[in-house]
Amino acid sequence: MSDKMSKDRSLIPVERIERAILLIRGHKVMLDRDLAQLYGVETRALNQAVRRNIDRFPEDCMFRLTREEIMRISQFVISSVHPGVKTLKFSKNVMAFTEHGVAMLSSVLRSKRAIHEERCDNSS
Repeated sequence: MSDKMSKDRSLIPVERIERAILLIRGHKVMLDRDLAQLYGVETRALNQAVRRNIDRFPEDCMFRLTREEIMRISQFVISSVHPGVKTLKFSKNVMAFTEHGVAMLSSVLRSKRAIHEERCDNSS
């Protein structure tokens, strides 16, 4: 298989990423479960990596959603096509990551996709 074909398969469609971006508290964010899916890790592993490196994630990078925010998102998103949202309303802890938080995740996660993203960010 050529390198170009291999790279094309590792790319995530922009539409998939755009669908996962939500506006919460005036910030464009992505939820931990969506980021875990994009990075190819379990949500539990993503949150564990964040806890181990919490000093890299100040409040402007991520925040925990309140119960009301979780319920509002689950009501809003259930009517649209959004992966994993049916279980969202039952989640006790949901983290939201801003653009800076998403960038920081690639430096603390150990998945192949995260390592690739970090290398790409450092080369630009």
